Amino acid sequence: MKLQGQTAVISGGLGDIGRAVAMELARCGAHISLGDVKSAEEARPTLDQLEALGARAIYVQADIRDSQAVEHWMDVTEKRLGLPTLIISNAGIATRASVMNITTEQWNNEFAVNVGGALTLCRQAARRLIKEDVPGKIVLLGSCAAHRPNKAIPAYCASKAALRMLGELLAMELAAYDIAVNELALGVVHAGLSADNLSKMPQEAIAAKIPAGQWIKPEEVAWQVAHLCDPRNTNMTGSVVVMDGGLSLTSQWT
Repeated sequence: MKLQGQTAVISGGLGDIGRAVAMELARCGAHISLGDVKSAEEARPTLDQLEALGARAIYVQADIRDSQAVEHWMDVTEKRLGLPTLIISNAGIATRASVMNITTEQWNNEFAVNVGGALTLCRQAARRLIKEDVPGKIVLLGSCAAHRPNKAIPAYCASKAALRMLGELLAMELAAYDIAVNELALGVVHAGLSADNLSKMPQEAIAAKIPAGQWIKPEEVAWQVAHLCDPRNTNMTGSVVVMDGGLSLTSQWT
């Protein structure tokens, strides 16, 4: 119960990765506040699972692109669960279209979610921690696409590269307040749209492209997030933990 008494906010909390992270942090003793664009009814099964683990858990419908909605989410969380000390920026989208064919609207929307949403969540949470003089942990869910281009998802690559720099800037500025900021850069996770899209392809062909020979499970991602949130992790900030099965070491990603 290394996170006993702490409160975690998780954007994209009803997605496969968000749910897995919520479960792991709950097992570690944290209270859980999930944020997503889905309805409250859709959140009920996840909340039931968290409560079965003994966690106090809430769901607040919030579009990460809307700063007022994020502020409301933080207000509700602080009132019902306490000051958020673990900030997990997980919400993200990807558009499959070449750099010449993707629309300006699609490009801008992807940056609004993947970068702007992360900035809004992290700043609002960090300001509360600074005001109360309380330490915290911020974990950004990034991608190995940040440092190796993929012509099928250009906006995703560019936005995740921007997210990586945002994480470094936040880490540099917030270190003085004992707020650590780190990124978990993921490869191919068996979750969400990736699972839907890749399940239509020969599984052996996918595995052959990854040196480790397998997809990443959401539960593995959750374990790494919990490690970055561990209070014993006192001097790790501005770091990028790459978890991609060695994919970024090859030319397969492009």
